[in-house]
Amino acid sequence: MDERIDIGGHRFFSKSKEVVDLWKEILPQDFIERPRMSRIYYNGRYFSYPLKAFEALRNLGPLESALCVLSCAYARAFPHKDPKTFHHWVANRFGERLFSIFFKTYTEKVWGMSCNEISANWAAQRIKGLGLSSAVINAFKKSLMPSGSARRKDGEVIKTLIESFQYPRKGPGMMWDAAAAKTKAQGGEVLMGHTLQSLAYDSDSQIWTIEAEQEDGEVATFQARHLISSAPVRELVEALPVSEAAGQAARDLGYRDFLTVALVVEKPARFPDNWIYIHEPSVKVGRIQNFRSWSPEMVPNPEQSCPGFDYFCFEGDGLWAAEDSELLELAKRELAQIGLADESDVKDGCVVRQKKAYPVYDDAYKANVETVRAELAESYPTLHLVGRNGMHKYNNQDHAMMTAMLTVKNIIAGEALFDVWNVNEDAEYHEPGDPGSLEALKSVRMVPRKVDSEERVEPMRKAG
Repeated sequence: MDERIDIGGHRFFSKSKEVVDLWKEILPQDFIERPRMSRIYYNGRYFSYPLKAFEALRNLGPLESALCVLSCAYARAFPHKDPKTFHHWVANRFGERLFSIFFKTYTEKVWGMSCNEISANWAAQRIKGLGLSSAVINAFKKSLMPSGSARRKDGEVIKTLIESFQYPRKGPGMMWDAAAAKTKAQGGEVLMGHTLQSLAYDSDSQIWTIEAEQEDGEVATFQARHLISSAPVRELVEALPVSEAAGQAARDLGYRDFLTVALVVEKPARFPDNWIYIHEPSVKVGRIQNFRSWSPEMVPNPEQSCPGFDYFCFEGDGLWAAEDSELLELAKRELAQIGLADESDVKDGCVVRQKKAYPVYDDAYKANVETVRAELAESYPTLHLVGRNGMHKYNNQDHAMMTAMLTVKNIIAGEALFDVWNVNEDAEYHEPGDPGSLEALKSVRMVPRKVDSEERVEPMRKAG
């Protein structure tokens, strides 16, 4: 297949000028502006994301809408006391019926955990200040204003920053290829196809010795004064001499994996979105991307489309272990089931597996990371952790990149000018002494945390 795919989907948007400048330096002529659009699919209908109350109630139909309102009223009258789980927190706020429609299925698909295992803390952070009544009011207000706009106190209508985003015209791979070429042009070396065999650190000389197996089976040896690692923490620690406590903490870190089934369809796409969140419980797919919506150049034939079916899974489970042919047939069936095309319209396809796409935030996550981080900092002062997997932190690409940029500045300066763990979700850096920095550092991208074992309760009684 000639089409290009984006593994995971990456919108290029950042509040950090430094990060944006880096993107433009690497690809000065190859960014295009693309409209941002995502929706929810449920029960044969599409819902705006974020939800628009009037539209949602209309799509659900009068009977289901009435039941949702009654369910919400019941939950407000008889809420679960002191909710500890994602399920109970959301049900208290929206009612059981809206919880089951718009929250339960997708959350459980992505994280592979029951909503009765996920902490209410996550819900409280991700669903800020919203209830059914306020959602209706907000939807009414928005209906009186231009789409994608907000009104300042002085009456001026201003366009929001989330209606469009920058994107490499042939996908993010262009950036990685261009960065590699630029590195080589400046005298650097980029080695592909090498598998790490061992790491050794001499504390006297502060020199690292790295052994890696090449594609031909030969072992290459490298030495360095500084080592920057974006590898998963668990795998990194396995390659180093560490205490039993740190080793166990690393082994206890969890990950969520996913795979993408890309199909080439002999018809234009039936949806304009960058991706669709699939809340439909009758299919296994969690999200469907439209690669031509990312960039027309990724699917150059306008009479064809290339939807990417994202399946969330754990490495080694049934989905992950399935043969590519099985996964292609599954995606084709679900393509037809959702109504995006007929199975006979599919002419080609491929499967891409992505290990450790999401770090899991369970009840022991924070303590485990701190244990590993403290020991590595003490024993290996020239080892630098960066990125989502390297820090076991659910970073977007822009703040993952900033952790690497600040690390390089530290190395060049010969001292720790920046604490990369102080990079917040807007890809901004806050010095520890800055006013308001502590609050800013709390603004990390939220991911589900498992409920502590003693906090777990039975599922909430059904209502409505």
